[in-house]
Amino acid sequence: MRPWKGLAIAAAAQIGLAASAGASDLPETMVNVVGNLGITTQSRVLEAPFWTEEIVEKSGGALTVNFRPWNEMGMKGPEVFELLGDGVMNIATAQLGHHTGSDPINDGNDLAGLSSDFGMFRDVSDAFFPVLSAYYRENLGLHLLSLQSFQDQVLYCRDPISGLEDLEGRRIRGSGASQSDFLAHFGATGVDMAFGDVQPALEQGVIDCAITGTLGGYSARWYESATHPPLGIGHGGAGATVANAEWWDSLDPAVQEFLTTEIKAWSDRAWELNASEDTIGVQCNTTGPCDLGEPGGMVLVEPSEADNALRSEALLEAVLPGWINRCGDICKEAFNSNIASVAGIRIE
Repeated sequence: MRPWKGLAIAAAAQIGLAASAGASDLPETMVNVVGNLGITTQSRVLEAPFWTEEIVEKSGGALTVNFRPWNEMGMKGPEVFELLGDGVMNIATAQLGHHTGSDPINDGNDLAGLSSDFGMFRDVSDAFFPVLSAYYRENLGLHLLSLQSFQDQVLYCRDPISGLEDLEGRRIRGSGASQSDFLAHFGATGVDMAFGDVQPALEQGVIDCAITGTLGGYSARWYESATHPPLGIGHGGAGATVANAEWWDSLDPAVQEFLTTEIKAWSDRAWELNASEDTIGVQCNTTGPCDLGEPGGMVLVEPSEADNALRSEALLEAVLPGWINRCGDICKEAFNSNIASVAGIRIE
């Protein structure tokens, strides 16, 4: 059985459970939700059913949800939280990398090269949650509900590469400022480009490489124009589910408790799903087996010990200094007080 199918079955079983305790006492509430990138299995298998079926069932019909992924609404990604703060929607899920230009603190748990494995990435995210939550409240009028993961962030390149040193001189689509700092350390140029524009840009040679998750790139058929994945730049790819704070504060406390509990459970399933999808993504992009379709036939490039050392070097010499230059003391203090003990490094 495909790993994500098992999770889907588990989710379906939960939908069939009796409504949560006290759900019958919930007041009728309409929730307008903008979901994450709709082509991902995380959105199709977990997020869409969660909002359109599970929340309705578990609330005993008290909650009614309008749900659409942001890409199906004509958005590019970076505007999601700004529109959320303006009250255009009530709740939204989006990638934090899309929002680092306006608020550099969003890079904190997903700095390129920081997390060595999924467990560390989860620990870093949990440690960073209270910092980001306070910042959202005080500066953006947002209420942070959960942090999620995506698959490992890897490179998809048109031409052969054997390691990170081969990135010099290449134009590479990244997501977020820390990835741009990481790429610049190796002499590459980071290119800001919407996810949906990447495939034709690779095909036409507008860019040489692009970074996304192991399965996300397969779902978007990047293998049709790229030949060499998936050389990783670190475990990560952070997302967040966030509410408009004014709307959230107006909710009945019972609805707040219900949504907080259920979104936390959904987030846990998303972490589990994406950890399992790393292997699936690598297999599907290369030579299989792939239950999702035909293997992409790309050449697998495993990071060497030298690449791992270079990744750590880039973090210390480029990524962390660049982040602090953009973000200032608030990020330095947040890193040292919340993340340093998990990451094993401090910013001096």
